[in-house]
Amino acid sequence: MARPLRIEYEDAYYHITTRGNEQKKIFKSDRDREKFLDYLESATERYSAVIHAYCLMDNHYHLLIQTPAGNLSQIMQHINGAYTTYYNVKRKRYGHLFQGRYKALLVEANAYAQELSRYIHLNPVRAGMAEKPEEYRWTSYQSYINVKKKPEWLYTDFILSLFNRRAAAARKQYQSFVESMVGKETESPFQNIFASTILGDIRFINEIRSNYLDIMKKDRNLPDVKKFHEKPDIGEIIDKIEKKFPGDNALLKRVQIYVCHTYSGQKLKDIGEYFGIGISGVSQSSRRVAMQINEDKKLKRRIDKVLTELKLSKV
Repeated sequence: MARPLRIEYEDAYYHITTRGNEQKKIFKSDRDREKFLDYLESATERYSAVIHAYCLMDNHYHLLIQTPAGNLSQIMQHINGAYTTYYNVKRKRYGHLFQGRYKALLVEANAYAQELSRYIHLNPVRAGMAEKPEEYRWTSYQSYINVKKKPEWLYTDFILSLFNRRAAAARKQYQSFVESMVGKETESPFQNIFASTILGDIRFINEIRSNYLDIMKKDRNLPDVKKFHEKPDIGEIIDKIEKKFPGDNALLKRVQIYVCHTYSGQKLKDIGEYFGIGISGVSQSSRRVAMQINEDKKLKRRIDKVLTELKLSKV
């Protein structure tokens, strides 16, 4: 099985999921869950982890975690390793407790922290373990809405600040935000994951790619690294943009040329032949759109939406 791609840097945010081996329970008692929370606390003390949200189910758990020291692997080795040792000693068993390596999704926090925390806190409701999220003891939700005292190691300020600067108002707004989705089917926040690794818009993906993926180019055998360097098909780009820019053929063609030039990785000659223009025509048309984007925020948002749907990153 291919190794999952891990991107670690200071102050990164991750959505973490770990499941029990063979889907078996990893928490069989309240004491198990209390002990696991102890290891979350010690991870904040020893390795500077910042825990923003958590949910402990029967056979898996969710975390929204921040790594000021850029040491996710160290943090997770501590949490999962210490808990496995506790679990095995208590039950006189040996071997793996968790199913493979934990899943770590790198997250653009400002854009997705609200949705992810709601997803985490609604897990027990979706699983039929509680009718309301505040009824389930083993998530961070009760601390967010002030039903129980917040442990010192749990950091709620960041997510609440996205709702209101005043703490009391933020808690009420957050509660309404979460509970508005009880009993409703919502679009999964994980639909726009890029390369099985990143949840964020195209600008965030480009930033990660340019700042952190270049050092991993030597290991392109990693399937997820390859996805950062695959060249998208020009025809697919053309078709997608045509659906998003109806009624203005001149703008449509310019945008198509700009996206192909900036994001496809294809040679100028090949792009020019596709559109029936010369190399200089490709460059000039692309440059005009780039300048237009700087002044036209609406156009920029329309193009960004196309890029996100195509999962394109700058080349």
